[in-house]
Amino acid sequence: MPPHPAAARLMMQGAGHASPPTPELGLITPAYLRLHSDATLAQRVARARRALLACNLCGRRCGVDRRSQLGGCRTGTIARLASYGPHLGEEDVLRGWAGSGTIFFGSCNLHCAFCQNADISQSQAGSLTPPAELADIMLWLQARGCHNINLVSPTHVLPMILEAVAQAAGRGLRLPLVYNTGGYDSLEALELLDGVVDIYMPDMKYADAEVGFRLSGVQEYPAVNANAVRAMHRQVGDLVVDEQGLARRGLLVRHLVLPARLAGTEAIVRFLAHEVSPHTALNLMDQYRPAHRAHEVPELRRRTTGEEYRSAWQAAERAGLTRLALCSR
Repeated sequence: MPPHPAAARLMMQGAGHASPPTPELGLITPAYLRLHSDATLAQRVARARRALLACNLCGRRCGVDRRSQLGGCRTGTIARLASYGPHLGEEDVLRGWAGSGTIFFGSCNLHCAFCQNADISQSQAGSLTPPAELADIMLWLQARGCHNINLVSPTHVLPMILEAVAQAAGRGLRLPLVYNTGGYDSLEALELLDGVVDIYMPDMKYADAEVGFRLSGVQEYPAVNANAVRAMHRQVGDLVVDEQGLARRGLLVRHLVLPARLAGTEAIVRFLAHEVSPHTALNLMDQYRPAHRAHEVPELRRRTTGEEYRSAWQAAERAGLTRLALCSR
């Protein structure tokens, strides 16, 4: 089967530059299987559950006991499931020909003014779903032929996810795990995920802390985000794409270009190129549209222009990024 277009672009855009190291693809197995085989994954589940007693899973560090209190994510000790199913709207290297097995969790640790999934992320939408049922869903997605398990907005429900993965691994789950996060993850949370996650897909939303507070209601987003992305890359390295054009392991960053340069794209692409890796796979997204409470922010009342997007793309090229995955244009 020929590579998918995005995989071809990723390979071609690296031409003329030193290539990222590529391991033998046949040797890549989902990371969590190794931890499951020696009971380390079960130990991680226990540690993650203890973290809920004084929650520090994200940059908010609410410190609440989630058995009896709710922090910024408004979630207790049971994950709220919004929806799940094969998804063909993700990056080509994730969706392939059979879809990415997405699991959308309700609520979120970020409160973005322009969130396009606000009906899920900013409400109590969905049903409380224990880990055993999440494991059932993962296995169902695998049976449907999905290429991966794509955990969307997972940060605040990390302990429940780990427990579900441990159960599903014991019952035959063999798909790569995609951690599809807003990027406001604590280093303690990422330590729990080391050796569990195959593909990290964080957002890098803002380069300015004041903008992060204004638009997402969190403190020090750029610093928390940068530390998280560095840690993710240390764990999984640059994105590895197999001979069929599917992502198998590594870091894939998403950055949404906002109107009026609010996202600070130039600083973010320089950070990725110089402090993470020039071979970082970046989806530079142009699909911003006013949604949710965007009308409350004057700069966000319009869509991103073509010129703003072209300028962002050129900034990424100038910074030295060699693997720009163009998904929307």
